[in-house]
Amino acid sequence: MPADFQDMKIRPYKKDLPYSYTCGVFPTIELMDNCPSAVLRIILSEKIGKGGDLIRERAAKAGIPVVVDDKTIGRLSPKDNCFAIGVFTKYTCALDAIRNHIVLVNPSDMGNLGTIIRTLTAFGFQDLAIIRPCADPFDPRVLRASMGAAFRIRLSMYDTFEAYQKVCGDREFYPFMLNGTPMEELTFSKTERPYSLLFGNESSGLPDRFLQLGTPVRITHENTVDSLNLTIAAGIGIHWFTHRKENTQ
Repeated sequence: MPADFQDMKIRPYKKDLPYSYTCGVFPTIELMDNCPSAVLRIILSEKIGKGGDLIRERAAKAGIPVVVDDKTIGRLSPKDNCFAIGVFTKYTCALDAIRNHIVLVNPSDMGNLGTIIRTLTAFGFQDLAIIRPCADPFDPRVLRASMGAAFRIRLSMYDTFEAYQKVCGDREFYPFMLNGTPMEELTFSKTERPYSLLFGNESSGLPDRFLQLGTPVRITHENTVDSLNLTIAAGIGIHWFTHRKENTQ
């Protein structure tokens, strides 16, 4: 990033840009609280209320420049109620090999991705692997849907699932698939290794080859529908595994 970045005009987001930005007061505060070293600039609207005081206070402590620029906010945000934008450099994180992971294979919907990120942090997960091709996790729409939870996780992206396997450590795999073992029938050992919960694409799910990996899992439901929405399935699976000690032998 050029040294004179602060004088550069921020462009509407594109995937190939080296920076991205939050839209909204709460996501911007989450960005500053969790990734202050990545923040380049905070842009505020003249119309901002008390949230502006919180942002200015945090920015001053972290040495982050703050400007008031409604014109730029209007150009970057499609919503009229956006009063704060946080511009930051994109970054990568190594996953913790001894922690449990969530793995999303080819997620394609921005809103779904952000909602799943918000959900996994709510239940104590901090490590997310995403297999390409996929929705861009740095897109402002994803960050908005996550309500800033994206800045609380370790995120790594991989070209293939096999590339993820090489770095994820010795662990159990639970692919969520329509023909897996009913989730309520699973039992676990108290000495079980860290695990990864795997979820597939919104329209196609996980390929059949994942049936040969670990313990495929199925969320049982009435036959009135053929499958659950990805965000719902991920929420159910993440919550169930979080409280699975009741099923531990």
